[in-house]
Amino acid sequence: MNSIRHRSLGLPVLALLITVTGCSSSDGRPSAAVPSPDAKVTELCQNLDKVLPRKVNGLDRNDPEPRSALTAGWGSPAIILRCGVTRPAEMNDPEADGVEVNGVGWLMQKRDDDSVRFTTTLRKAYVEVTVPKARTDEGMAPLVDLAPAVKKAIPKGIAS
Repeated sequence: MNSIRHRSLGLPVLALLITVTGCSSSDGRPSAAVPSPDAKVTELCQNLDKVLPRKVNGLDRNDPEPRSALTAGWGSPAIILRCGVTRPAEMNDPEADGVEVNGVGWLMQKRDDDSVRFTTTLRKAYVEVTVPKARTDEGMAPLVDLAPAVKKAIPKGIAS
């Protein structure tokens, strides 16, 4: 696996970058595609679901539809977590942006809708967190709150 260059970003720049995709269903609940990893990764993701915080950056849990142990959400518009996603192709790019938050490495991808997607690096399962454009003023706080659960449930290593 190629290493990801880590940049130190000031909060104003970072605030402009952080936004995640989280669509809404007709009843106002967020929705997210449920990943379909193999059995080993599914087990890791189920373990992650058991230790995820009830609140992220002060936002209450608001899980997306369809309900799954592989997805979670907080707030509205929702910060969406998906566990067991496929490895992003951008991880092959040595110029890709990455950050480390409380011992967890993340690939950072700005999306076309001005959201930001973060995907864990060097873990046995890929965990993706999308922060919506409306939450760009929250900086890295969502990752700060999620890092302890990721470290506890998803061991270091290379996901297959």
